[in-house]
Amino acid sequence: MNKILLIIRREYLSRVKKKSFLLITFLVPIFLIAVYAIAILLAVKSFESNRATVQVIDQSGLFKGKLHNTENITFVETSGNVSDARANIRGAKKKLLLIIPENITETPRVELLSSEMANVGTQKTISSQLEEVLRDIAFEKAGIDRQTVEAIRPSVTIEARELTPEGEKQSSAEATVGIAMTLSIVVYICLFLYGTQVMRGVIEEKNNRIIEVIISSVKPFQLMMGKIIGIGLVGLTQFILWIILSATLMGGARMAIMDDMTIEQVTTTQEQMPSGSELGAYGDVMQALNTVNFQEIIIGFLLYFFGGYLLYSALFAAVGSAVDSETETQQFTFPITLPLLFAYILSFGVLVNDPNGPLSFWLSMIPLTSPIAMLVRIPFGVPTWQLVLSFGLLAGGFVLTTWIAARIYRIGILMYGKKASYKELVKWFKYKG
Repeated sequence: MNKILLIIRREYLSRVKKKSFLLITFLVPIFLIAVYAIAILLAVKSFESNRATVQVIDQSGLFKGKLHNTENITFVETSGNVSDARANIRGAKKKLLLIIPENITETPRVELLSSEMANVGTQKTISSQLEEVLRDIAFEKAGIDRQTVEAIRPSVTIEARELTPEGEKQSSAEATVGIAMTLSIVVYICLFLYGTQVMRGVIEEKNNRIIEVIISSVKPFQLMMGKIIGIGLVGLTQFILWIILSATLMGGARMAIMDDMTIEQVTTTQEQMPSGSELGAYGDVMQALNTVNFQEIIIGFLLYFFGGYLLYSALFAAVGSAVDSETETQQFTFPITLPLLFAYILSFGVLVNDPNGPLSFWLSMIPLTSPIAMLVRIPFGVPTWQLVLSFGLLAGGFVLTTWIAARIYRIGILMYGKKASYKELVKWFKYKG
């Protein structure tokens, strides 16, 4: 046990002390927040740059004074002929020509001309305003009061609640699906990333012949376990630091924004913000996030990430011991990662749409797929007995795969120059000694 601890310590410290580890750990949260900030800034700038002037030739006479300017569109009514208007916008940027035919009520089709293709948002705004005017005309012809129709149009807001043994609790399908998909992507990428690090470390030591010196002091199993757990702890350390740094940066940014706002601005914002269920986009997001049990999700993530990592890293270590270069690993890594890939693909459809169905249940119980499947299900709410059973099977799967991998590792780690095959792996596994 002491030898395993020494190997764990060596693997952990050798990676944590690297400049690349420190840079990635501290820069990734800043980079992600910066990316989101830049994306929002560019989106705002793009809306500003999409401002356009639309010249309107209304041959029907039905739309005079009824098209309203928006933040991005300015309507200018013109009575000139179409040929002159076409020539006027030719080569002009951010200028469009809207031609409304005389028979618009019979054939609802208009022409929108421009030197550059009008963006989707502009076209949608124009069409929606035209449709509103045509709808008013149709109501008037039918003798129907438009305001009365709008007043009796029902608007239903669904307030979803879950009935749990502890009582009722609010739920948000959108927030749950978003978190589930995020967890699926993160776990899928990280299991490959850190599992591959184990495999590369084994190949590197094998090619440098360092392994021959190391196993003179420790058993192959002890070496394999030390490398797996040491690199796994590096991954956990990185994730914990990312969570802490991200929370700190987000909290600091929020406080900075609040400090910049005066009391009058805050009061005005609160007065303008609708109450109740109509909180606006920001309020809806915050209300949805408040329904999520982040403590349960974080604990589940750490447990299933580490459990899945231990299981797959044992197999990656066995592959690394069986080959002499990374180019030879593909034939062995694909069958190993196929169950994980299968669960990842299904997480975008089956697992999210039916998290409590039979397929989702069994995928969250099978050790090779549970690191993704169960994490996708956790935000939707999973019975405690299923969590205990799933993690117990994952731990048992780790023990089994480690035993299988260790039997291959002890022989393969000293094999050089011979290209391994599945037949050779079976022989190594059966070898007694």
